[in-house]
Parts: sequence; C-alpha cells; structure tokens
Amino acid sequence: MNSITALTTVPNLLRNVVKNIHSEENTFLLRKVGNNWEEISYKETLANADAISAYFLEIGINKGDRCGFIIENCPEYVYYDQALQQIGAINTSIYPTLSEHEIEYILNDSGAKTILVGTHFLLKKIIKIANNCPELIRIIPVFSDYEKITEKTILNAGVISLSQVITEGKQNLERYKNLINQRRAEVLPSDISALIYTSGTTGIPKGVMLTHSNFVENVKVCLQQIPVIDKNETFLSFLPLSHVFERTATYHVCCAKGCKIAFAQSLELLAKNMGEVRPTVMSCVPRLLEKIHDKAIKSGTAAGGVKAKIFLWALEIGQKYREVQEAGKTPNVFLSMKHAIAEKLVFSKIKEKTGGRLKFMISGGAALPKNVGEFFGNLGIKILEGFGLTETSPVMSVTEYHRQVYGTVGRVIPGIEVGIQDVDTKKFISIQTHDTFNEDFECEEGEICVRGHCVMKGYWNKPAETAEVIDADGWFHTGDIGRFFKGNLQITDRIKNMLVNAFGKNVYPTPVENTYLKSPKIESVFLIGDKKEYITAIITPGRETLQETFHLKDAFFDLPDTFIDDDQIINWIAEDVKKYSNELAKFERIKHFKVKRNPFTIEEGDITPTMKPKRKVIEKKYAEAIEEMYLVGTEAD
Repeated sequence: MNSITALTTVPNLLRNVVKNIHSEENTFLLRKVGNNWEEISYKETLANADAISAYFLEIGINKGDRCGFIIENCPEYVYYDQALQQIGAINTSIYPTLSEHEIEYILNDSGAKTILVGTHFLLKKIIKIANNCPELIRIIPVFSDYEKITEKTILNAGVISLSQVITEGKQNLERYKNLINQRRAEVLPSDISALIYTSGTTGIPKGVMLTHSNFVENVKVCLQQIPVIDKNETFLSFLPLSHVFERTATYHVCCAKGCKIAFAQSLELLAKNMGEVRPTVMSCVPRLLEKIHDKAIKSGTAAGGVKAKIFLWALEIGQKYREVQEAGKTPNVFLSMKHAIAEKLVFSKIKEKTGGRLKFMISGGAALPKNVGEFFGNLGIKILEGFGLTETSPVMSVTEYHRQVYGTVGRVIPGIEVGIQDVDTKKFISIQTHDTFNEDFECEEGEICVRGHCVMKGYWNKPAETAEVIDADGWFHTGDIGRFFKGNLQITDRIKNMLVNAFGKNVYPTPVENTYLKSPKIESVFLIGDKKEYITAIITPGRETLQETFHLKDAFFDLPDTFIDDDQIINWIAEDVKKYSNELAKFERIKHFKVKRNPFTIEEGDITPTMKPKRKVIEKKYAEAIEEMYLVGTEAD
C-alpha cells in the first residue's frame, strides 16, 4: 500500500484503496436487506459517487459550497459524501434528532445548497422549514415515494430522489467525467472538508471547520498508534456519522485501510447485527459498554449457586491473568490452565454474543469508568480509549494496543503537542508529545490544551468565538480538565461542569457520577451542588432492573409525575447510594436525591445528541425539585 502523504485528501483515500490494496470488485459496504446482508463493492460505490458529482455539477454546485445531510448511517451517506468531497464541496451533517428550529439555523448558518434526507419523518421536518432557507436549491430524499409528503406544499427548492439523481448523473457522466477528475485534483489539504456543528450544551451550535488535512492526518497517526488494523477488518458502524468520532474512527479509517463497513440497522438491533456480521472492530461509547457490563454481571450471577460461583471465579482468574500480562510477564502453567477453563466456561460465551471475532473496541465520546474497562480486559476483550473533541478532528490521544492503562485515554498521537495549563495562573504545568512519552511520568491536573495538525481551522463565520478558544500561540483550549498519569492522558471533567461548593471545594461531577454508576440499579446520575453546602442528585434507575425488582408494568413509566415517590423504590436506590458513597470524599457524597421516572432525552432538550447533559437547562427545568432537596429530601447517608 502507498502510504498516506501530506498531499492526500479525503476523496483520494478510496482511490488509493482500489489502486493499491483491493480490486474494485471487492466488498466495501454491507447493509441488511430483508434477511440478508447486501454487499456493495468499491466499484459500485465510486460509480454512484461519480454520478452524484455529475448531477451536482449540472445544477451548479461548486468548490466550497455546503451540502447537507440529515440521515442515519447507510451506504447512501457514503455515496453522497464521496461525491461532494471529490468536487471540493463541504459535508454539512445534521443530527437527525435536532428540532426543526435547530435544523433551520444550521441550514441557514452554513448556507447549505442541498440536503440528503433519510426518512419520511425527517422529510416532513425539512418541508416545514425549507422555504425559510433561501440558499437551499435541492431536497434529496433517499426514497422515491416522497410526493405524498410534498404534493400539497409549494417549495422554493426542487425535490428529487437520490435514485433519480444517480440516474440523471449517469446520463451526464461522460460530459462531466474530466471535470470531476480535475476538481478532485484541485482539492487541497487545507480546504474545508466538513462543517460539523457542535451539539451545544450552552448557546447556539457553532460550525467547526475541519479540513482534508485535519481528517487525513488524524487517520494516518491513529493507524500508526494502532498498527494491528489491517485491510481484512470488518467494522460494524452504529454511532452517528453526523458526529466526528464515528466519521474518523470508522468511516475514514476504513477508507484509508481498505476495511469493510457494515451498517447496523438500529441500536435496538445492534446485538443481533453483531452476531450476524461478526465484526472485528467497533467504535462505541462508554454507556454501551456499561450496559453490556451490567447485563453480563446480572446474567452471570442471577441463577445463584454453582453457576454464579463459577462466573465470579472466572472473572477473578481473568483479572489475575490480565495483571500478569500487563506487567510484561508470562502467566505460569497453573494460572494458564485455570484461564483456559474460565475461557471455555464463561468468557467464550460472552464473546460469542459479539460475533466471536472482535480484536478490540474503540471507546470515545466520554471517559470510560475504570472498572468497566478492567471488566472487559478480564474477559480478554480489549477496549482502546481515545480522547478528543469535534474541534480536534477528533483524536488527540488513543490507547496503544500493547499498553493498557485503565482509567486513561491513551498516549498523545504523533505530530501534536498536548499541554496541561494551570486554570488560575495560565502557566503550563506540562507539555507532552508522542516522542516525550514516559510510562512513569505524572503531573498535576489543569486545562488540557492542544496544538498541531488536529486543530480545526476555526468556527464558521465566528472569528470572535474562534479567537476565544485558539490563542495567539496556536493552542486550542479544550475546556477539559486532566493530567498525565503513567505517561497517558487522563480526563477529570469539563471546566464548565465543575461544581464549587459553598466552602470552596471543587467537585468534578464525572468521576463522582461514575462511582455511583457502578450500581446495577442506576442508569444515570446528574450531580448538583454549585455554591451549595452539600451535593444532591437526580438519579434515573435502570428500567429493566426496576421493573423486574418491583414487578412494574410499562404503564408505570407513562405516569405524568416526573419523579418517583414510592418509598420502597427510593430506599432501594438509597442502599447503593450509601454503599458507593464510601468510596468518595465526604464533600463529594450525595446527601439527598430525587428518583426520575424516565431518562433525560434529546427530544425534551435535556441532553445533546452526543448524550451530554445540558446543565443549565436541567437545573432550570427541575429547579423546584432541586430546591426541595436543599430544604428536605431523601437522605442517602
């Protein structure tokens, strides 16, 4: 394979694959159609991309124009993206869960000229706001029966199905073939490849400008750090491609390396799809791994008796075996024999549910609780953690395949600097690079800053906001608090999340919440306590566990009361809150809490599409309940 060079751009990645790695007849994409997985070759992918490019050129889409997406992961996303990238247009993806108002804002802020629409439901959203978006000239549903939605509406933008776009594009392809090749050659690494709008826990979304160089360099150095990824991998994609993590860690990695991408049908069918596709690599988020962990523990111990003892014994052996290996030693013959038995009786059965071929999973988007990472390590399933933001395209650090430090997010990637800056004095406590790595190095915590090839070009049409986060020396200020631990980057929390109690003590919610999330009873914890004398929380129990324990019907979760006032349930939660409080400092412990009937949702505006809580929104929305906890409440200690 030819190496990725400094001049490589996103559309050249796939071209390199068919030139140097695979035949164009090889399978690139897979999707479930009926009961079978349909295989789509590189040839078909590139042919569809060329046809869409021809159509774009026919309707006047030029270099630098923005083309929108509001669609779930699917092959059509890839065709459309490859088509616009190779003529120098800019991918502007929109989370399907956003409100009509937010979608309208993004379309107008970016000036998007086209939008690819994934479902009938989403088309209805677009139709309602399309005439408020003067730059929009084409609405392109991926389905053909769109007229029943559009027939009674007068639209300024034309509506055409993607299949018709491809048909018309193929008819005009001969006329535009040379121009497509010319436009692809004219795309520069410094050109903008994508506008990705921040999910915005506060304020309005900002369009992050990421260049071809941002993406390509990020992929190149990540592959250097994880050299075990090869051309024969099959990735199962389920995290949204509208988010930078999945786009880089799955889509662009596969485009660069020649791996297959199978698109999961939905989150609900993910477990089934894993068994069918048998992926070798997956990108995931900590919450999914936490759920797998909780389910495995529950399943392994539910029967009690001998079965539960065998399960717990196997985990203990797995831990000892892992710790010996991580110390760079070879397990002795007795431990190896015990491990082989544990593998046969317990571990292999859990791995089979993932398809049985996983080399590793890449976890990003938030910090993975240390005990969850260790649990998977004990099973022999490797979890590589990464860290970054949309503004860093996204990876700043990632775990090395051969060197695991649980509770950290890995080694700094090549070619960048990561600094830890004192929040008060603004002096750098430490600046580390890939080459200065020392597995014994540790430092104090501060704000994480980064400088180098991964940093965005800036915020679209927002120079003042750009200047607020990228200083005169080129350092991007992430707003995250962290430190270096055993040479690896370790995340504490977001500066904006930090709670300062009435006595001046700093409380970082994430590690405290993760402590309570060890409880199998608890689904989520939202900590409160800024400028207060003590910590309180809104706790959501795990629905399945709650239903099984108290024999509840689904109707219980449809009741209008936001919070559960059943003393039995409250005391049941309180048992574990008290238990895990012992692992925390007194000023970090939950003193009172409310039990929320249902989880926070994107639709209700409580969390962002990347599942981060909107602190100000939640505190305002539930102000009355919060105030009650500082007058009288459910005491956990």
